[in-house]
Amino acid sequence: MEHVILVDHQDNEMGTMEKMEAHQKGVLHRAFSILIFNSKGEMLIQQRSHSKYHSAGLWSNACCSHPRPGEPIEEAVPRRLKEEMGIDVQLKFAYKFIYKTLLENNLIEHELDHVFIGKFDGVPVPDPAEVADWQFISISALQESVNKKPGEFTPWFNIILNDWSKRNTLT
Repeated sequence: MEHVILVDHQDNEMGTMEKMEAHQKGVLHRAFSILIFNSKGEMLIQQRSHSKYHSAGLWSNACCSHPRPGEPIEEAVPRRLKEEMGIDVQLKFAYKFIYKTLLENNLIEHELDHVFIGKFDGVPVPDPAEVADWQFISISALQESVNKKPGEFTPWFNIILNDWSKRNTLT
């Protein structure tokens, strides 16, 4: 059983909870999202596996997850990127934000999301249990797709991409 780290709005740890219970109750917990760019400035996006318990089949950033209880986020981020996408690169913290959204199956995503960025020009080797598909895409084409069909992307990714033009730290 996986557990998440419960936090307050200042990111102070408040305990742990089983991951599914946290999503059923909508309790604020720590998470991270990883944005990967190639040397052309294209962003790596992934389509979540169709077997995921929420947001299955939706497109999202290169990797998103939760640190384990007792695991520093700086260790969790590269570990999870390697497990999920087969990518091992230097990652840099960009910013964090809080969001809350209702998902399918009466689940609530309420996360304090730490956004990290990295550069990668290789070919990902994703875990098929996690990732159905992937692609590098130009930011303009990505923004056009999200504007036309926002329901094909995860809620947190829509927020991150919307913040894109406001934050110089993401480039």
